Amino acid sequence: MVETLQVERLLVNYKTLEEFKRFKEYGNQELSMLEDLQSNIVENDSESPFFGIYYGNALVARMSLYRVGAKYDQYFNPPQDYHELWKLEVLPDYRGQGYGKALVDFAKSYDLPIKTNPRINSHGFWEKMGFQKAHYEMERDLGENPLIWMPAGVEEKETGENPE
Repeated sequence: MVETLQVERLLVNYKTLEEFKRFKEYGNQELSMLEDLQSNIVENDSESPFFGIYYGNALVARMSLYRVGAKYDQYFNPPQDYHELWKLEVLPDYRGQGYGKALVDFAKSYDLPIKTNPRINSHGFWEKMGFQKAHYEMERDLGENPLIWMPAGVEEKETGENPE
């Protein structure tokens, strides 16, 4: 029996931040969130880029999803708003149970192209989710190897170099 996993926008608050400490990929985004909280700039209901899935009261999977405006689009044709997906992570005891797929499906539900920079050893997961390698462009990608997903009617932007 597969229950539907509920993806929700995570509140910007100390409880969420405390839960993030259980994830390996704990870094600059969370620290800047902490600074915002400490200086009381951020309200509990402000638009957080983080989404997650709870198992009971515990946050067991999360990602951040940023919308990037069309004027910055260097990946897709026609140029358009797209999402950058970062920090997709499922706690070790919950892997292989559909949490990562539920987060990716949620991101796809906006029907915007998605770009991600996968962590080492995660390419297989992203390929199963329908992502493909973007043609590498040195100035744009700066040593990253982005993967992209495109909804119907969207193509990868042609690069200035000859295709392989």
